[in-house]
Amino acid sequence: MWKIGVVGAGYWSDKHLKAWQRIPGVQIQGLCDTDTERLHRKAQEYGIHADKLYATLDEMLAAADVDVIDIITAPGTHPELVGSAARAGKHIMCQKPFARSIEEARGMVETAKAAKVRLMVTENWRWLQPVQTLKQLLADGAAGDLNMIRYIHTDYYSPRFAPENELPQPFFREMPKLLFYEMGVHWYDTWRFLFGDPKRLYAEMRRISPYITGEDAGLITLGYENYMGLMDMSWATRQNLQGKLSAPVQPNHLEQLIIEGDKATVKLYSSGTISVIDNNGVETIVSENNGLDFEESHYRLQSHFIHCLNTGGEFQTSGEDNLKTLELVFETYRSAEEHRVIHF
Repeated sequence: MWKIGVVGAGYWSDKHLKAWQRIPGVQIQGLCDTDTERLHRKAQEYGIHADKLYATLDEMLAAADVDVIDIITAPGTHPELVGSAARAGKHIMCQKPFARSIEEARGMVETAKAAKVRLMVTENWRWLQPVQTLKQLLADGAAGDLNMIRYIHTDYYSPRFAPENELPQPFFREMPKLLFYEMGVHWYDTWRFLFGDPKRLYAEMRRISPYITGEDAGLITLGYENYMGLMDMSWATRQNLQGKLSAPVQPNHLEQLIIEGDKATVKLYSSGTISVIDNNGVETIVSENNGLDFEESHYRLQSHFIHCLNTGGEFQTSGEDNLKTLELVFETYRSAEEHRVIHF
């Protein structure tokens, strides 16, 4: 039985808590948050007894019988929390974005390694059903040799961040690096999962919404030896609006992927339909209703974490692997700032 201590009872913790309660061989043995009201509200919702609630991780480590620490807090808290958990000999699952710099990320990886504990970054995007289906199609050779990849993310989100509007994550307004830090870790991890590590990158980005500090749109080109790719990402586009917008303000992330190969084109539509178009122009539907199933993605991700603890297998998104994803994120900002191609 793996005993889990959860740190953070905020907006995204529901996904983690629901998944832990579904996975065999797992028990939630502790929950902590500095916000007492939020802590008790979340505990009541998930049936976590009052004697398993703590204000801080240090309190939980001192009093609770736990094997794993699941960190669901902001990046700035990660070095201290990862360090405390590692020194206590606990395995760690840490929310993305993992770190505020590549140096900070390397430090946490080394801390866990020195303590001989396992460390995985909570990167759920690759575990979404459409991404898993695309991965299998590529593994089966459906596209053949790759030529061109287009990855498109659309939402009309940040232009609605006016001060009078309540947001699920209001700190987005003040983040100096927004879209390609908060979401870029998802996109680059997914890209690497499907297509491998690029050899070069060039980025252009801009801020469109007047209510944010960071950027909310960008174009990224990614080069390989024999193929190339484009990311067209925006939180400030109306192109996929499905009707009149309503309150409260919530994200409506829609994604498309067009994977061109010499054998066929594999397409993920924003509706969730996945199809294959052959060289005769015949389009075959592979699957439909592949939504961005966030809760199920966490169940798959956290099940993978437990499976690897049980078997000694490698985490797909280990702390060390996530260094490559973060490098792409931070180099995206450097490319955009310096207007130059970054080579890896």
